[in-house]
Amino acid sequence: MSIYLDHAATTPLRREALEQMLPLLTDDYGNPSSVHGPGRRARAALDESRERVATALNSEPREIVFTSGGTEAINLAIKGTAWAGKARGNRLVTSAAEHHAVLHTMRHLEKFGFEIVTLPVDRYGRVDPDQLDAAINDRTILVSLMLANNEVGTIQPMADLVRRVRGHRAVAIHVDAVQAAPYIAIDVRELDVDMLSIAAHKFEGPKGVGALYLRHGTILLPQIQGGTQERYRRAGTENVAGAVGMAAALELSVAERSLVAPRLARLRDRLRDAVLALPNVELTGHPRKRLPGHLSVVARESDGAAVVMNLDLAGIACSTGSACTTGSTEPSHVLTALGYPEEEARGSIRLTLGRTTFEGEVEHAADLIPQTIARLRNATAMVATEI
Repeated sequence: MSIYLDHAATTPLRREALEQMLPLLTDDYGNPSSVHGPGRRARAALDESRERVATALNSEPREIVFTSGGTEAINLAIKGTAWAGKARGNRLVTSAAEHHAVLHTMRHLEKFGFEIVTLPVDRYGRVDPDQLDAAINDRTILVSLMLANNEVGTIQPMADLVRRVRGHRAVAIHVDAVQAAPYIAIDVRELDVDMLSIAAHKFEGPKGVGALYLRHGTILLPQIQGGTQERYRRAGTENVAGAVGMAAALELSVAERSLVAPRLARLRDRLRDAVLALPNVELTGHPRKRLPGHLSVVARESDGAAVVMNLDLAGIACSTGSACTTGSTEPSHVLTALGYPEEEARGSIRLTLGRTTFEGEVEHAADLIPQTIARLRNATAMVATEI
């Protein structure tokens, strides 16, 4: 049995999305900027996809910018806003538990004179609204925070955080909703944000396409030049098939969320109880305010990478943290930000479920994962005794 428990890294492409993409990859392959028939058909498909994504987020179609994925959407939001606002300020505020797409982008801007304020997070990965409020001054131009953490699953108290930012004038708000989009209802009007990033492959859409919600009137400097596409905000021939697949997958995700999320929470809790029954295993992230299919733990006296490799050999795919840091010898920056010492952070294991996960898989994993952790711990103890 092959069991995939790494849906936070990526998800399988839905057949419904693929079926809607295929005509744009075969028959209707025109460039949407061309005026002939094939081009017009491609343009119509692109425009319709923009409307569908906008409807899912409760925005206007003109406020949706298609990108190559979540990372590009985040880069466009942060760099574009920073450079557009540099004449009036240079302070950018974020948190220590953000995705590297945010943190590395901030670090890059620091080289050009921007002041980066990185807020601490609590043991669960949440930002303190009072600390956010205090970090904003009259030189602040942007706050960028994630809605839900990709490594530990914690959902931020975003409504309170946004209210604090709105208490200051002329500060733009960007929300990284890449991990949250499949499982949390996103209404950009209700959230009252200026920018929000999503990526199709997190909700069973194709890889290589994402979107940035950009509130109409928000000033942003494009980061890719060379064409008039996306209302001059992102040059380059659009990935029409990708946009169509993204729109289809997002619509289905929104329509099914009320049924999928409770089922995933129930299956996650079954797996959680089995893993936490082991001694010296601790849940990371908030115990309740977390994504429904997200389970992350620290198994002390264990090597998370070794556990993951052994589970892979046994047919279970999971991870030690973000897929974007796989292969790194450094402990998770998220767990470090949560206060875990390096030795404990190296025992991290992330198990994430998705719509296609079924109960029999979870039952099998609930037996095998604790056995694997215990077996590797015993082997390590025996080696230590012999030495």
